[in-house]
Amino acid sequence: MTGEGGLPDLSSAWLLVIDPQRIFADPGSDWASPFWGEAWERIRELAAHVGPERTLVSRWLPTADRETSWGEYFRAWPFADVPAMDPLYDLVDGAAELTAHPTIDEPTFGKWGPQLRASLGEAATAAPLLIAGAVFGGIVATLVLARIERRLALIVASSYLAAAV
Repeated sequence: MTGEGGLPDLSSAWLLVIDPQRIFADPGSDWASPFWGEAWERIRELAAHVGPERTLVSRWLPTADRETSWGEYFRAWPFADVPAMDPLYDLVDGAAELTAHPTIDEPTFGKWGPQLRASLGEAATAAPLLIAGAVFGGIVATLVLARIERRLALIVASSYLAAAV
């Protein structure tokens, strides 16, 4: 379905704001995106356009089993190996207000899981999903692959992404 100017019709689209957290936004963090400030303004505008009922916010938490490959990851980045309740993992100011839904907390960079699907409900298969926020390449790849495998619409809003390390 297309809308005005041949662009996708976004009237039913949902927005996933990926990991708008201090660890990716604070310039003092080793994982800060130099593009965060610029992208954040656009993300807030996009979320206001989509509305809080169709906007979801995710949060990455460092709760993965250290006996897996995550153990090596945290040994390489010890500053991030702190409890999930550490302020480093808090949402940035204004992020919680973008959504009318609970935050989707995941211990993996991939976001396509039971929480996201449950939050989307029937829209998980019926509506396009826009993605914006703080991203590593793996986050985008896992979402794209998960949606493609299921023949579901996904729009990577590249002007609304803040690439991190």
